[in-house]
Order: sequence, then structure tokens, then C-alpha cells
Amino acid sequence: MDQNDEILLQLFAVGNTLKVTAVHAATGTEVSFMAPKNTPMLSLKMMARKKLEYVMRKNNQA
Repeated sequence: MDQNDEILLQLFAVGNTLKVTAVHAATGTEVSFMAPKNTPMLSLKMMARKKLEYVMRKNNQA
């Protein structure tokens, strides 16, 4: 996965947490995770990129 690849984020508040869904735009690969509601957006983006990279490597898409 290239550093400039587009990642789409969707955030849902669930109590004191956020459900984050991230989609790699080019491949349609999707991941989800939960994070505390007060997590900075930059951290959410970094976690989403890392998880997408992991899943894509695991599925031989990277």
C-alpha cells in the first residue's frame, strides 16, 4: 500500500467509544476497530492505515 493511497473513514459514536470503519479506496478492503471517543483524529487515521496494511499483506493484496 502506497503512502498516498486514499482511505475512506466512517466514524460511529457508541457510548464512550468510536467504531471506526476504514476502506482502502483502490481495492475495497475494509477494516473496523473500536477506539476511545477522545482519540485524536490523526491517531485514528494512523491506526486505520496500519490495520489496512496488515490485512492487505495477510491477503496478499499489498
